[in-house]
Amino acid sequence: MKKITLLFLIALTIFNCKNEKQTNGKLNVVTTTSMITDLVKNIGGDHINLQGLMGSGVDPHLYKASEGDVTKLSSADIIFYNGLHLEGKLVEVFEKMKNKKTIAIGDALDKNTLIGSDYFASNYDPHVWFNVDYWIQATQFVTKKLSEAIPEQKTAFEANGAAYIKQLKDLKTKLTATIETLPKEQRILVTAHDAFNYFGKAFSFEVYGLQGLSTATEAGVQDVQKLSAFIIEKKVKAIFIESSVPKRTIEALQAAVNSKGHNVIIGGSLYSDALGNAGTIEGTYIGMFEYNVNTIVNALK
Repeated sequence: MKKITLLFLIALTIFNCKNEKQTNGKLNVVTTTSMITDLVKNIGGDHINLQGLMGSGVDPHLYKASEGDVTKLSSADIIFYNGLHLEGKLVEVFEKMKNKKTIAIGDALDKNTLIGSDYFASNYDPHVWFNVDYWIQATQFVTKKLSEAIPEQKTAFEANGAAYIKQLKDLKTKLTATIETLPKEQRILVTAHDAFNYFGKAFSFEVYGLQGLSTATEAGVQDVQKLSAFIIEKKVKAIFIESSVPKRTIEALQAAVNSKGHNVIIGGSLYSDALGNAGTIEGTYIGMFEYNVNTIVNALK
């Protein structure tokens, strides 16, 4: 009952709140995941008041709105969210209250190019940030939306967006060069859940998650046994935990593999549904992606 009441309160505050700038003349912008927060920060800069709901290590699949979120959302002029049924129960609110105030990053993308999913209500894999080209499209989309909201800062937003797109293109070039050092037959990525399918498609990796696309699904004994047999067959050297997912399932998978005479290591912790700690290199989208690729390649060589 408390959760239903809280969701209703959020919906009510979003519906009733008028788009009014603060006394400092800046728009209040709220974002959901840390990836979106970083994206909007790069474009909006000092011209907006930005607050993110989810920090480092927060799993958006299981995220539940807190009472403190109500204050942030009620004071927001714009809310950027993923839009592909990633952010738990918050999505129900955003979609019911769909208006100029709530903006889905997923609307920037051609749905025909996305990876299908029977699990999510959107029927698409929501982990689109692991395709750099999609994130470039998202940058253009956010630049356009902020420019429409604050026309007097359009020039600044467009300049910031163009500069960030250049960084993203440089990132893709750098990642590609690093991945090319890893033979294609060794590009098998096994992680805690299916967050890396877009990454796999973009960089020619076979990707396997012990859990499904959402961490709300549980891995069973059969899942562990099936994946352990595959790891042994393909002689996979390393498997990976994720910073926002409990490591016990991957540890169980490692134990199952090792018990059958094949040594597989845990190659490190990857950032999947959240960035690293704020103020660190991994606390940015670009830094997170570089860290992930370096970790994967070094462990699988």
